[in-house]
Order: sequence, then C-alpha cells, then structure tokens
Amino acid sequence: MATLTDAAALGAGESGLVVVSTLRADLTIQASVVNAGVLRHPLRDVEVVGFVTYGKVKLANLRERPQLTATFRKGWQWVAVEGAAEIIGPDDPHGQVDDERLRVLLREVFTAAGGTHDDWDAYDRVMAEQRRAAVFVEPKRVYSNG
Repeated sequence: MATLTDAAALGAGESGLVVVSTLRADLTIQASVVNAGVLRHPLRDVEVVGFVTYGKVKLANLRERPQLTATFRKGWQWVAVEGAAEIIGPDDPHGQVDDERLRVLLREVFTAAGGTHDDWDAYDRVMAEQRRAAVFVEPKRVYSNG
C-alpha cells in the first residue's frame, strides 16, 4: 500500500512538481502542475499534502468542490493522494491564522515542497501582493502503480 512517505520521496525527485486535479462545476476535471510537499498540518497533528497557489480557477473549484487529487511522479512511478482541500489565505481566512502566521505558513509549505529562496522578504511581498493561499489535503486515499 502506498503512503505519504512514498509520495514525498517521488516529489523530491521531481523538484516537488505534482499534478493537482480539481472538479469543475460541469463535473469535468481541471488539472495543473504545482510544487507540493508533505508536511504536518499547521493546526492539527496530521500529515498532509500542501501547496501554495493563487490560481483563480483552482481556488474557485476547491471552494465549491473541495475534492482534490494530487499525483506525485518520477519517471513511470506515481502515487496519487485523494482528499478534501482546506484553503488558508487572505481570501480564505482561518480564525487561528493571523497575517503573521500566514506569512510564515506560506514559507513552510513552499520549503516542504522543496522550494528555496535567496530573498525571503521579496518572497513574502510577492505572496501578499498575489494573495496566495496555502492548500492542505488530508489524505482519504493513497494509491500507486508500485
């Protein structure tokens, strides 16, 4: 049986590039590539898939229909993680996450996905200007071809 550890290992081998699939209003699939990683949920003691986004379509889909599949791959090996998305960001506030915690949280998710930055102040500024949000997916199903 595949695990989040397996997913993280594949993601690390591909610079954290993961295919994320959401459900459109017409019930067709919308897919995009994001940098994602595995980390502890910031408010609960559980491992989740996390990524940072400002994709208007992806966020709109997730607000209305939070089902999400994140597929990690390296070569022909893949691990899919399915679950409901939780969004925390400037347009999706959470009572336990103030502006300072959100700033740090976006960094934590970015680094969990393998990201690094030479100028964290610039990173923070861009995240705020673009109104980026953190998306967390607690796995309900994890499966693979391996």
